[in-house]
Amino acid sequence: MTLNIQDIAFGITDWSQIEETQHAGVTGKAMWRTRHFGNIRVRMVEYTPGYLADHWCSKGHILLCLEGELHTELEDGRTFLLKAGMSYQVADNAEPHRSSTATGAKLFIVD
Repeated sequence: MTLNIQDIAFGITDWSQIEETQHAGVTGKAMWRTRHFGNIRVRMVEYTPGYLADHWCSKGHILLCLEGELHTELEDGRTFLLKAGMSYQVADNAEPHRSSTATGAKLFIVD
């Protein structure tokens, strides 16, 4: 099966020009720069050192760690460590997960 992306003209995104929004975690914060292309959301996300997500997420993502280290915990207790150059993918409503980082992380996320 092939992903079918439709109705998106060729374009360039200068992420430094996209407005940043801040989202508090239990500890630390996340800074998002977000673009929407139809029903596809694309984000550049930075977590401060000590960030811990304030919720279990059930949204599907394809996530690439660009810098730092990201700890991902699944609700079933499994844990994973992503370093720069590593990615994960998960479907909508498949495995609730939450993120944390001791050192900070920069991510590119499609969902």
